[in-house]
Order: sequence, then structure tokens, then C-alpha cells
Amino acid sequence: MKLYNAMKTWMIAGLVAVVVTACATTQEEMIDGDGAPIDDQAQTGMVDDGSSGGADATGLDGADGGDGMAISDMDAFTMLQQTEGALANRTIYFEFDSAKLTSESIQILETHGSFVAGNGEVSVRLEGHADERGSREYNIALGDRRAQSVRRVLLFQGASADQVETVSYGEEEPAMQGHTEEAWSKNRRVELIYTVN
Repeated sequence: MKLYNAMKTWMIAGLVAVVVTACATTQEEMIDGDGAPIDDQAQTGMVDDGSSGGADATGLDGADGGDGMAISDMDAFTMLQQTEGALANRTIYFEFDSAKLTSESIQILETHGSFVAGNGEVSVRLEGHADERGSREYNIALGDRRAQSVRRVLLFQGASADQVETVSYGEEEPAMQGHTEEAWSKNRRVELIYTVN
């Protein structure tokens, strides 16, 4: 019991150290692309030059949404209707017999997680899929593991557990018919299906 309490204390201390380190800002980060230091007002977004001083509550920057409207001016429904941009990619692909996310997939999911966290009226269903190889039961379990991998990233970004639902279809709903690697690679996926309440 003493060993358990000691390990628990060290784990909490380690987590606090990681969070503090991750939140620390260095002077090098406060330099613009031309190498010139950014003043305190610009850092906090207090300069009234018409630009956004950072990410808004959606977790996305004030980039143009493709129709001349800044993303920060759009509601969640409008943002989800965009065919280009940060939220347009809603399918995460996996390697054969794996639920491990690639670094590229994690970057995509961090954007989605921030969006969900910043919009309480949004919910997302994560639909896990597998290719046809393996038994039906195995593929249902694999699809679930894939959906749970995606769910963890979204929750880590601040999404509420009430906003994120998972379901696994296994091999039952292929994105592409066929018995080739090309078809299988399209079927090993998790799809993010959004609902705006």
C-alpha cells in the first residue's frame, strides 16, 4: 500500500511537471516570421488592427473559410458545411490490424477535438470500420478499438464525453468494394459524423 501511494504521488508530480512544461512560453516563441520581437499588446491580441490575436473558441484560427467569411465569424453548422479547410477531412485511416493513429491523423483530430470542445451544441459519432479480413467478431472489436483511439484524442483536446459517441460496424459497411489492398486500405477507417443540436 505504501508503494502504491508513493507511485501515485510520483505520477501526479510527473503529470504536473509535464503540464507546466507544456504551458511554458519561451522568448523565442514571441518572435514573428521576420525575426522581429512581437510586443506584449500583439501577443495578447490587444492591438486593434482587425486581425485576431489567436485561436477563437472553435479551436481554429481566423482563416478564410473559402467564401470570404472568416471562420471565427461562422457558427458551427456553417463551419461543418465547408468543403475545404481544417474540418473537411472527417475520415481517419489505419494500417492493417492496427488501431494506432499516425502523427498526421493526430493533427487532424486535434483540430476536430478543439472544434467540438469550443462548440457545446456539437456532438460527433465515431464510426469504426475494418476491412473484410478476419472474423466478423474480430472486426467489430477492431473497429471499436479504432473508434476509441480517435475518441481519446478528442477528449484530450477538451471535448466532453457527452459530445462523443462511438460505434463499430466492423467489416459490414465498406467504403470500397473489392478484395485488393486499395479497397482494404479505404475500409480501415473511423468516420466522424457530426450533429449540431
